[in-house]
This record gives sequence, structure tokens and C-alpha cells, in this order.
Amino acid sequence: MGVVVLLAPCCHSLLRSVHISFCISTLYNLHSLVELIAVSAGAEGPWYDYSAYTECKYHPEAPLYNGGVLVDRSGRIPVAYHKTETGVYSPAFLLYNLTETTRYSFSCWVKAKGTGSALVRATLSTEGSTLNCIGTVLARSGCWSFLKGGFVLDSFSRSSILYLQDVDEKMIEISVASASLQPFSVEQWSMHQQDSIRTRRKRAVTIHVSDEQGNLISGASVSIQQLSRDFPFGSAIANTILGNKQYQEWFAERFNAAVFENELKWYATEPEPGRVNYTLADEMLEFVMSNQIIARGHNIFWEDPIYTPSWVRKLSGDDLRAAVRSRIQSLLSRYRGQFVHWDVSNEMLHFDFYEQRLGSNASSEFFHTAQQSDPLATLFMNEFNVVETCSDARSTVDSYITRLKELKNAGAILEGIGLEGHFWRPNIPLMRAVLDKLSTLELPIWLTEIDISKKVDAQKQALYLEEVLREGFSHPSVGGIILWTALHPNGCYQMCLTDQSFGNLPTGDVVDELLKEWETTEGGLTDEHGQYSFIGFLGEYKVSVVAGNESTETSLFLSRGRETKHATVHL
Repeated sequence: MGVVVLLAPCCHSLLRSVHISFCISTLYNLHSLVELIAVSAGAEGPWYDYSAYTECKYHPEAPLYNGGVLVDRSGRIPVAYHKTETGVYSPAFLLYNLTETTRYSFSCWVKAKGTGSALVRATLSTEGSTLNCIGTVLARSGCWSFLKGGFVLDSFSRSSILYLQDVDEKMIEISVASASLQPFSVEQWSMHQQDSIRTRRKRAVTIHVSDEQGNLISGASVSIQQLSRDFPFGSAIANTILGNKQYQEWFAERFNAAVFENELKWYATEPEPGRVNYTLADEMLEFVMSNQIIARGHNIFWEDPIYTPSWVRKLSGDDLRAAVRSRIQSLLSRYRGQFVHWDVSNEMLHFDFYEQRLGSNASSEFFHTAQQSDPLATLFMNEFNVVETCSDARSTVDSYITRLKELKNAGAILEGIGLEGHFWRPNIPLMRAVLDKLSTLELPIWLTEIDISKKVDAQKQALYLEEVLREGFSHPSVGGIILWTALHPNGCYQMCLTDQSFGNLPTGDVVDELLKEWETTEGGLTDEHGQYSFIGFLGEYKVSVVAGNESTETSLFLSRGRETKHATVHL
């Protein structure tokens, strides 16, 4: 039994495609509505649904988008069965006429029978290729778990099969309910990003200009200059920035956030027991703080034994416990209040050096001790291959959520989710779906180490980087973005933004263009009511007003808020 995918998007009236829930009853309303209609023109269709679920439910929720294009003419969502190479029959959907560049969002509810739990993977096979993983879920027996993912194709596919199977290919029964496949055009996806940016990263402002007696002044010239951004956007730096004035100026002109690539890691600060040296970290911190740049602390512990000091690997029992406690207290007492975040445990889905040596509660103890040492810092867990792909069975979104919950239940003061983001070729619908599921935990989410593999050419690096940055900046739950682009004489880890003379590479052009796009510079005349209205990105502004021979300047800070912010300027 097949499912015919209709290529034409669902038709809605233009007004139905426009979100007006955040419009405010001020002069800004009309401006906002007109702007929203302009963006929406030519991109009709359903709006993206950010809904996600992490709890296992007795009954599945209704399908997103009412099933999208999986629904047949009778209103049903027919399910076929696919026989894998190992002979296992898996629930499947037969799809026809999938188009290239379309963003497909897939979701369903899954239940496993014949096992306590199983990691279930959704795979898409087309005429020309197989996308090994377009979404995963940790399915359980007796209740329904929510899978959310997606995909983009390189080329048109006349016939495809989307099927679900246990990652370990065990002979278990998988049930599927409330499945949905919703296509979005490139224009629709971009429209939804812009709408999210408008409501999450920007705010409406009305400047009221009057004289000292309170009389409104029409025709006054108003100039708006953004001085700083509220959204943290930055990059990793290494000690190569020290003494390099050109590098420092280039960095400070662009970024308001930083992380030290290696200089705070245990092997760098204490290569031998008792020989603690924070000189490089101190000098790098002095640079960022003198330029009003916030810094993330990376990292207290790296679970990979390869990057654990050799002398630490030789310890066990009470000696190791004393060493890790000394490490936390030494590091965080020295830098108390100076780093906004600390990655307490790095990559613990993939490695478990400390828990193997100190027991399953070791990580929760690290978080507790870190919180005591620096209660103002936000404590993160940091991991790779969560948002980049779902093919890594050790770090699926449900694996991360489960580990985060385990730590919190064990008493860990865990306050942030770090996603490294070392991409090869990004699957943007999957990236959004992963962020949606992580958002259900209601913790800050940061993209902490964004880069694109050097195995792709410079132009594709730039293209993929722009896709990732736009998706991260527009997602409602992302609190900050850090690039992993520290510059060394021999280049960067995977991706550089500039050459050694600080001339932009294509990736650097992408960053500069986006920073310019995400900054507000406005100017104009007050209307007959003495008002000037604009929509500005969150952050600090200088407002300059001139009327006749009178002029003045004032500061304005835009924080998040649904209502229009009003500011009065007296001349």
C-alpha cells in the first residue's frame, strides 16, 4: 500500500499565513503587518510547528499538520511494511515525487514490543541514494515515544521508501502512529526563520520627541545606531591572539563572546601534578574582558582519556577523587564570576573515564562542587554529534535528554545544554527537530563549537555555514552561538574565517554579512504626532535627535518583550 505525495503545498489565504499574535495596538502594528505580508507573499502554506515531546505517553498525540502529505484521499495515513536486508519487517511509508531542496519535516509516535526499549531509526531510501538517518527515538514497550526529524534531497526522486527499524536490527515489533510528513519550500523555511527572528530577536520601538514643555515635535530628525548586540555571537580563540594586535582588533570588531580553545583544559593548566599554570588563560581573559566580550569556560573535565593528563590517568580511588576536587576548586575559585558558563563534563555520551574510575555519581558530584565554587556561572554539559547527525547511536537527541535528566535526578546543578556542531553537510530540518526536542527541557541551549568540515570546498563551507547560522539564530531556544575558528599559523581546526593576513575567506564573508544583517541602523523624521517607530534587534542603542538648532543624544536598551517599547526624548 503506497502513499502518494502531492507536490503542491496546502493552500491557505494570505492572511491565514501571517502570524499576528504578537502585533501590538500601536502605530507599529500596521508597519509589522505590512512587513509580514511582504515576507509571506509567494510563500503560502502551513507554518512550521515547533511542538515536541520527550515523555512516553499512554496515547499518542494527533499528527502534526494533520499528517501532512502522508494523508490519502480517504483521510487515512496508510502504513506499508519494508523488509530489511536482515529479514526484519519494519513500518514504512511509500513516497512519490519528492523534490530537491524542499525541506521535509517528519514526525511520528513509536512503540516497541518484545523489548524493554529500543533505539529506532528512520531511514529514507530513494532511487539514487539512502539517507541512513533522518530521525531517531528511544522507543519503549507499553507507551508511545515521539520521533521528530527531517531531510532535504539533492535531486528529484520519483519513488522512495521511508522506514523505521531498530538500530541493532533486532527482531522486535515496531508500531507507528500519528505519522506526518510536511514539505516546506526554501522560501517558506526562510519566511519562518524571519518570523521567529522578528518575534524573538527583535522588538518594536516608538521614540516620542517633545520640547521641555511637553509639546510634540514633528519633523525632528532621529538617528538610531546600535552599539552592542544582546545575542551572544563569537568564536574560539587560542593564545595566538596574544600580542597580535591585528588579530585582536579583527576579533573585537565582530564578536561579543569567546571561548578558549585549549588553554583552560586540564592538560594545559596542570601538565604535571601540582604544577598549575594559568598564565596564558589569564592573558586571554584580560583581552576579552577589556573589550567587553563575555567568555565561556571550556572545559573542567574532558571524559575522553586521550585528553586527560597522563598523570591523572594513573590515579584511582581517593587519589583521583582528591585530584578532581582540587581541579574544580583551583580553576573556579581563581576565575569566580569571570566566565559566564562552564562546560563541566565534555563529551560524556561518548566517553566515561571518570565514572569508570569513580562510580556512576561522579559527574553529578562534579556539577555540585562546581556550583559551590562559582554559583554565578551557568553549568553546561557539552556534546558532539547530537545536532550534526542522528547516525551516531551514542549521542542521539534522546540519549542526550536521558543523560541530562539522569544528572538532574542525581542532584546535579545542570543549567545548560551545549551542542558542539561540527558539521559535514548539515541536515537543517533534522537540526531544527533536535533543537525542538531539547527545548522541552527548558534549559539554555548554546551552539558551542560551530564549524564545517575542511573536507568540503571553500564555497560549500560558506554555504553550509550560512545555513547552520541562520537556523541557530532563528530558533527560539538557542541562546548563543560560538564558532570553532581559532586561528593558528597552520590554519584552524576545520574551518577558518580569514587567511593569515586577516583577509576574509568565503566563510568570513558569510559571518560579516550576517552580522550586518542582524544589526539595526535606522533614521528618519518624526511624524505629525512627534513619533518615530522602528523594529530593532535586541541590544544597546544610541539615539540622536535633531530639530532646528536643538539636538540631544540618549541611550536605549532593547530587551526581549512582546509589547512595543516607548522612549521619550526631550529637546
